[in-house]
Amino acid sequence: MKEKEIKDNIRSRLGIEELNAMQKRMAQLPSKGTVTLLAPTGSGKTISFAIPLFKSLREPCGNIQALVMAPSRELVLQIAEVIRRIATGYKTVAFYGGHPMQEEINSLSVPPDIVVATPGRLLDHLKRGSMQTSGVKALVLDEYDKSLELGFADEMKRVCKRLPSVSFIILTSATRLAELPSYLPPTKSVETIDFSESSSPRKKMQIVHVPSPVRDKIDTLIDLLRSLPDGRVIVFANHRESVERIYEALRKAALPAGIYHGGLEQHERENAIELLNNGTTPILVSTDLGSRGLDIADLSAVVHYHLPPSPEAWTHRNGRTARQDATGEVYVITSDGENIPDYVEWDRDYVPQGHSDRPITTTTATLYFNVGKKEKISRGDIVGFLIAKGGLEASQIGRIALRDHSALVAVPSSEAQRLIRQLSTEKIKNTRAKISLLA
Repeated sequence: MKEKEIKDNIRSRLGIEELNAMQKRMAQLPSKGTVTLLAPTGSGKTISFAIPLFKSLREPCGNIQALVMAPSRELVLQIAEVIRRIATGYKTVAFYGGHPMQEEINSLSVPPDIVVATPGRLLDHLKRGSMQTSGVKALVLDEYDKSLELGFADEMKRVCKRLPSVSFIILTSATRLAELPSYLPPTKSVETIDFSESSSPRKKMQIVHVPSPVRDKIDTLIDLLRSLPDGRVIVFANHRESVERIYEALRKAALPAGIYHGGLEQHERENAIELLNNGTTPILVSTDLGSRGLDIADLSAVVHYHLPPSPEAWTHRNGRTARQDATGEVYVITSDGENIPDYVEWDRDYVPQGHSDRPITTTTATLYFNVGKKEKISRGDIVGFLIAKGGLEASQIGRIALRDHSALVAVPSSEAQRLIRQLSTEKIKNTRAKISLLA
């Protein structure tokens, strides 16, 4: 792809008028060699690595030209969506666990140009012989440090051994690497581009200390959330059991909270992120699984209910807010006697009063449709259905998350039950859909 076409698509399809300094620097790269990009979460690194990756692409030629490996299903989907919107004319597929293997194999009947995948799923395809990688010239290992933390080193090594033609490699990491992995295909040059400090969101965020008068911080957390202005918030805790307990307490206190941790089914985690994004549950209680690789828009605050267990966790939790050009606040709740790690710092103290002039609330509900892309349903079909059969105005319809066999649609909570009753006997595009309320 030509650089002008790439930048035009970023502007017209993503609404980004001006690249940031890191993206401009990455756009200058030649499409060869090995590059390590050091950048914090929320600094725009997907576009940063996408630009030189796209510049390396030839015209679509019936072979896979580029591979992108990422450590989580959520990150794979996020990257693939960005790539599809910019790399017009190129086929991009996303492979990840929990997705029907046969559907992925079917998508390879016409070879894609770009594959975005988790390491394990990619290796599974290679072992099955369902895809050929002999023509791959470009490789991206996104959030390489996180991939190591999650134990993907062996899968990445085994995939790399099957890439004989790679000449351009990009690794992204939020933390500095001791050394490059020895299993990477050899290239003619090695370079590190360090934006870990200059693009850090720290200067755009306020870190606030919230002392808890008792060891159990639940009441302090509830007072804090009731004191914050309306917005989206993630509350981080260190263990699944704690996340469950906090979530139950917030729901009991009538706060619009969702829950996210590794013990949930994949579709439950995806739903939790969508309900956060569309405003149904603007508070999310999460383990550190939610600190990276998730596409969350306009997060106004992060709360550390538990102190982070490592400097990396501190950095990645905080990186969920003050992303790109936005500002954000980070709240650290502590109780007497807690050992405060050296890497935890704050700008001021704050004692919440338990009320706000504009509190966090929700007027949004989410409808679940049991039909999606594979049933030939589009977002436009859903909008038309809700207007024609449900009597909604277009302005009342919020985000629509369209998946293979389902869709999540944000609507006014005051209309949700009426819509479910009224639409129960209607067909969308000659298809009977079961519609329910997603709690």
